Amino acid sequence: MKRTLTILKHYLQTKYFRQFNSREQLLTWQNQQVQKFFNKVLQKSPFYQQYYQGLEISDWQNFPMIDKAKMMENFDQLNTVKISASEAFEIALKAEQTQNFSSDLRGYTVGLSTGTSGNRGLFLVSPQEQWIWAGTILAKLLPNFILYPEKIAFFLRANSRLYETVKSQRLQFQFFDLLDPITHHIDRLNHYQPTLLVAPASLLRLLAESQAQGTLKISPKKIVSVAEVLDALDADYISSVFNQIIYQVYQCTEGFLGYTCEYGTLHLNEDIVAIQKDYLDDNQSRFMAIITDFRRTTQPIIRYKLNDILVERKTPCQCGSILMAIERIEGRQDDIFYLPHQCIKDEWVTMFPDFIRRAIVMVSTDIEDYQVMQLSFNRIEVALKVRNSEKDVIQEEVKKSLRSLFERLHCEMPEIIFLDEFPAIPRGQKRRRVWQLQKPGF
Repeated sequence: MKRTLTILKHYLQTKYFRQFNSREQLLTWQNQQVQKFFNKVLQKSPFYQQYYQGLEISDWQNFPMIDKAKMMENFDQLNTVKISASEAFEIALKAEQTQNFSSDLRGYTVGLSTGTSGNRGLFLVSPQEQWIWAGTILAKLLPNFILYPEKIAFFLRANSRLYETVKSQRLQFQFFDLLDPITHHIDRLNHYQPTLLVAPASLLRLLAESQAQGTLKISPKKIVSVAEVLDALDADYISSVFNQIIYQVYQCTEGFLGYTCEYGTLHLNEDIVAIQKDYLDDNQSRFMAIITDFRRTTQPIIRYKLNDILVERKTPCQCGSILMAIERIEGRQDDIFYLPHQCIKDEWVTMFPDFIRRAIVMVSTDIEDYQVMQLSFNRIEVALKVRNSEKDVIQEEVKKSLRSLFERLHCEMPEIIFLDEFPAIPRGQKRRRVWQLQKPGF
């Protein structure tokens, strides 16, 4: 009963009652929530107690930051329930190896995340936090009121007790393992007929292709992209096949951070997480988020700097929400290209992933997919998948487009090599279309 009431309470709060009339009202409320949270949780976390010793809680927005590496390095002292990283890793790895996610550790759910960068991360959540998360995400995700029956198909690399929390008498939930063959997924989906389809963008793309070919025959009321950046190339194709808007959930180990509104705009969940911005460019459009989750006490996330590059939307969204609107998620800081400056010695030109994407996708509508890899400061590899037989022509146009971009930004011209075969994404791995393998030493 407590579980049901908690889920329902947070569903109703998120969907109907926690509304703000202005940014000022939201930020004032956020500040109050964070200070209450600090008073409650800092004394329970030895790491944060020492890290913020002597600082005034009222000045929390200027506290020292942490990142994934610091969180994992101090995991044992950071969490408030005295669980060690070694025992948490042991149970999480065992669950992944056996595909049995029913175990917990002293009543707490343990999750393992690799992230797009490949660095392992742990998360701990209590039953109460699971129920709060379930109520919140159902408020954002469900196409109808919570009492309507729905059939949810959820695709991820690994299941978790956290995701199973959304099950109820009216909400059916089936987990689909990304490691299974696509043919197996198609057979299951045709039989299950989900009303809500939740999957990474690369898998949604494959399902859309199968739907277009007639092997997949489903009619979901809502499609939600998770776990990967939703590229416009994929969003447009999936949307055209299923004839509906493709929603996006922005969630990572560190929390449920954003969701697409009915107008297709990604809004950050400032009603559940405080978000500050560390700008990356002079015109203050690209930034990395610094998050403080004021509802999570088991593994507190305080002034935590994410590695994602977000582009802020400068115009108001038609939906009227005062929650921060995001133009797009560009990728990770690890995806930024660095090329030597043409004229200035020891100067590096910063090239954001979106520069590369636009230089490619604007060349031709026949480009179905692409990958760009910076292997060194003078070598870039490109793989293209095109619809027609004019691949050589399109490759030449892409090379011209990239060269033009490098010239405009005054870069030394790197060697551009095209791969003969388009690389396959290993099952269970996240797709990255633009990434680099070498950074300058700064």
